[in-house]
Amino acid sequence: MLQDLSISMINNKRATRIAVSALFFLTGLCFSSWASRIPDIQQTLHLNDAGLGSLLLALPVGSVISLPISGVLISKYGSRQVLLVAAVAYAAVLPTLGLANTTWALSIFLVLFGFCGNMANVAVNTQAVGVEAIYNRSIMASFHGLWSVAGFTGAAFGGWMSGLHLAPVYHFLIIAGVSWMLILLTMNRLVMRVPNENNAHALFTKPDNLLLILGIIAMCSMICEGTMFDWSGIYFRRVIAVRDGLSGVGYAAFMSTMASGRFVADYLTTRFGVKKMLLISGFLTASGLLVAVVFPYFLAATFGFMLVGAGVSAVVPLVYSAAGKSTSIPPGMAIATVSTIGFMGFLFGPPLIGFVAQATNLGIAFTMIAVMGAAIAVMSSRIKI
Repeated sequence: MLQDLSISMINNKRATRIAVSALFFLTGLCFSSWASRIPDIQQTLHLNDAGLGSLLLALPVGSVISLPISGVLISKYGSRQVLLVAAVAYAAVLPTLGLANTTWALSIFLVLFGFCGNMANVAVNTQAVGVEAIYNRSIMASFHGLWSVAGFTGAAFGGWMSGLHLAPVYHFLIIAGVSWMLILLTMNRLVMRVPNENNAHALFTKPDNLLLILGIIAMCSMICEGTMFDWSGIYFRRVIAVRDGLSGVGYAAFMSTMASGRFVADYLTTRFGVKKMLLISGFLTASGLLVAVVFPYFLAATFGFMLVGAGVSAVVPLVYSAAGKSTSIPPGMAIATVSTIGFMGFLFGPPLIGFVAQATNLGIAFTMIAVMGAAIAVMSSRIKI
């Protein structure tokens, strides 16, 4: 009897982890599907670099708006309920990005896309904190690894759709259908209640010193990630001058090492410690960007983007896991607080690339972003966890 009960608990625990993993995959798939078609949408709307940079500002604006609201909703209703609603809405908004035929319409839809996406992001990371509590060990990086696998899958599928000249709206409808199927299959297996998540707090919470530093580290990493998400295809098409169908290679290279790095990050963090991992991460990120700038050739740039992926792979999972264990505020609020600071990187990074590239060139813009990678290592020396 006790053996049967033990097996049942193990199976339930595993089912919960698989369900949360599937929704991490969903959020990554939706985002990467959009990112994979940015070059096509830029061409369709006849946007120059500055115009694209301004347009890309809309998505992180929606993301930042959602973050404090997400924390409050999770504290009131629980991360499971918020995640299910946000995930359904995230997939529903995706096809509208392919329908937009003006920059104004696309800007509005991108705000909604960013809003729903980051609400799902905060909720699913809070769910991951709950799974960590069940397993009583660090597994956050593996969840983010599945997000990256979804990014790689979305980039590859998006490249295929682009090569077939399928309009983005039909591509995005396929992804929405897959997403809704995942939600239906997993909705009853999620963590019903994460420890301490339902403690009521105000809409805006002043972060303590640890959360503030974690947020700054996340911001530097997200600037680098955002550059890869939004500008890697443009860099390969414009600077590396690849032929049609190969503009997504840099993004795929970045996502491949980002994904694989996250699957070993928990083991490496246990062995080397958080500070050393962040130091290595910052060094790899800065080095990879500089390699792509100094050697603007296909193989060298691909290798450089792989280094960037390896560099940023562990940063956000480490930061979110540390924030979720905060004793000062509930996990949903702590993750939302760190994310609010971190997503300033998504807010300012990609648009800044566009403006700098328009005034100078993409090489100089990418060199500037390499400094953010170095800043990750510098700020890591100030954390005490």
